[in-house]
Amino acid sequence: MTFKDLFSAQSADYARFRPSYPAALFSWLATAAPGRARAIDVATGNGQAALALADHFAEVVGVDASAAQLAEAPGRANVTYRVGQAEATGAADASADLLTAAQAFHWFRQDAFFTEAARVLRPRGVLAVWSYNLTRITPAVDALVQHVYADILGSYWEPERRLVEEGYAAVRFPFEPIPSPPFEMALDWDLPSLLGYVRTWSALRAYVRARGVDPLVTLEPELARAWGGAGTRTARWTLSVHASRR
Repeated sequence: MTFKDLFSAQSADYARFRPSYPAALFSWLATAAPGRARAIDVATGNGQAALALADHFAEVVGVDASAAQLAEAPGRANVTYRVGQAEATGAADASADLLTAAQAFHWFRQDAFFTEAARVLRPRGVLAVWSYNLTRITPAVDALVQHVYADILGSYWEPERRLVEEGYAAVRFPFEPIPSPPFEMALDWDLPSLLGYVRTWSALRAYVRARGVDPLVTLEPELARAWGGAGTRTARWTLSVHASRR
């Protein structure tokens, strides 16, 4: 079984520059789950969601197909990391109160993943997947980020990216829907943080491989003018959360 390994090469940057999910999201998921014995986070990457779940569950298993990504994941006593795929977690039947996928579901083979979710979740267990699209900072900065995203990198995005743009709205999840409250990520960033974040985009890495140049280099002066100095700005992302009960 293969997977699109688009992130192993920049595992350290991914851990450094990707935004953190709000604590309120994990509190809500823990409340929605039928128990707090075990949570499984698939495509866990650097363990960001797994570590947050560990505040609420006795045991958390983080599963990722990339050993390089897992190497960047911090350790914690009640978190175990395992190389594996979302469609084949290696978990026992009916062993999880919660199964999550953060900014990753669009890469999965949906039918196979839903079959695996039905297998590993205990009765009334919760499946939760979420995604986020582009950040909002200021109108001038946002326009330039959109220009990079659509005009420069548009043809370099994998087709699965469309699901993120739609917030998974067209996906038919197989379990009983659970209405989600609104959640937002917010970080105080300087311009190098924004540039580091954009450089983790899979399409930008594909552009560099194809053309041998980093398109951000020529845009940095324009971004700096739009940023308006060396200070920090608040970057925000709206989360699209889809939760359902087995």
